[in-house]
Amino acid sequence: MSVSAEPTSVDPRRNGSVPADTGTARTDTLRPHAEHAFADELAALAAQDDRPRPARWRLSPWAVATYLLGGTLPDGTVITPKYVGPRRVVEVAVTTLATDRALLLLGVPGTAKTWVSEHLAAAVSGDSTLLVQGTAGTPEEAIRYGWNYARLLAHGPSRDALVPSPVMRAMAEGRTARVEELTRIPADVQDSLITILSEKTLPIPELGQEVQAVRGFNLIATANDRDRGVNELSSALRRRFNTVVLPLPETPEAEVDIVTRRVEQIGRSLDLPAVPDGVDEIRRVVTVFRELRDGVTVDGRTKLKSPSGTLSTAEAISVVTGGLALAAHFGDGVLRAGDVAAGVLGAVVRDPAADRVVWQEYLETVVRERDGWSDFYRACREAGA
Repeated sequence: MSVSAEPTSVDPRRNGSVPADTGTARTDTLRPHAEHAFADELAALAAQDDRPRPARWRLSPWAVATYLLGGTLPDGTVITPKYVGPRRVVEVAVTTLATDRALLLLGVPGTAKTWVSEHLAAAVSGDSTLLVQGTAGTPEEAIRYGWNYARLLAHGPSRDALVPSPVMRAMAEGRTARVEELTRIPADVQDSLITILSEKTLPIPELGQEVQAVRGFNLIATANDRDRGVNELSSALRRRFNTVVLPLPETPEAEVDIVTRRVEQIGRSLDLPAVPDGVDEIRRVVTVFRELRDGVTVDGRTKLKSPSGTLSTAEAISVVTGGLALAAHFGDGVLRAGDVAAGVLGAVVRDPAADRVVWQEYLETVVRERDGWSDFYRACREAGA
């Protein structure tokens, strides 16, 4: 016996957001969901998208890729880039979602796996909230279904007592589900996805029923390269995914562009100063992170020791955002070396013993000798005093 479910609506009073079809987002929402924050762009793409769309997709694969990568529509509407990286990576990810294979976004921390996952779901299904957050304590019920125990005890197993998971809802509604940090989830819980992804069916043995996925259903999972050996995916589960590796930014210019764009977006929501005045500091933060991450200076002349942290693009965004807040509330509104120095120190020195040695060596042998970096050197020395 199969069970279907009508698409459910979310009460905007519960989550501080508004329905996607209004084309607006609540101005007091700290971080609107992608489908709300970029509702105008999604609507413009849908209006001009005359290409074939898979079942229940809001946009065609071409339009989804354009939404992610940015571009200008025939009517002059500018679509801002959500992801700066190889076009083929995005095209393969979008194409995967149009097939019967699930998508696994793999990469080191800070390569925008969650960001890409959210925007893909928003563009494909108009809903990025069908999310399972993976942790060491994620239970099987988070992927399959749970029970309302008051109803279960009062009336026994029934559909009214069943609490569907985000994955179950996505199956019934033909939407895109998301599973974040898949390799953080215990292996036996991970494997509850095998039947869902291979048979496109979720059995409910307590009721003698099942939920069969309707057309449009698919799943995006993310996993961290550095989590290998934590909860490795079984070969059976890995075969159900098409894996797309999200690389680190290829060039310093690309990384500066990514950091600048994201800081501008975050800054607007926090009423922080405009970024352009601080581009030089952003470039310095990115340079420091890339050199320590790569273990060599940008000119290739000096080999460096790398600290224990990841020094990802996401951490650079956090450091610069924190610096802008300092400049806004305790400075003149212009991002300077002293505003980012403490954040850089905190990102680099995760292990107080080993990382501090790495940082001091880098500070004295590279930063101190670099032309035009004397203010950054002094600020970093003061932050570490």
